[in-house]
Amino acid sequence: MAEEEKQSQQSEEEQQLQTTMGLIINAGNAKSFAVEAIKAAKAANFTEAHSKLDEAQKALVDAHNTQTGMLTKEAQGEHAQVTLLMVHSQDHLMTAITFVDLATNFVDVYEQLDELKK
Repeated sequence: MAEEEKQSQQSEEEQQLQTTMGLIINAGNAKSFAVEAIKAAKAANFTEAHSKLDEAQKALVDAHNTQTGMLTKEAQGEHAQVTLLMVHSQDHLMTAITFVDLATNFVDVYEQLDELKK
């Protein structure tokens, strides 16, 4: 019986690790797409910039869905062990959200500047 509990605990820890890493990956992808959007806008490639912003938003949705799943489990009484990695994943998500918001504004500004040059 103790062996089954140990395996169950290891499985839960592995699942939490996979979820946390998924959150970090999706948040990181969102931020990377946002950086690419800014670079494309700076080069006056606005089609590419908007495409990258769309990809960034999709990655944020995936990350947010992961976070929502974690919060739902917590609300249902399935308390996860808070680790430094989990805190790090939340930090990545919040940074990515902020970065995508700023990138969206940068693209808008570059588009306005381009129009003024014409």
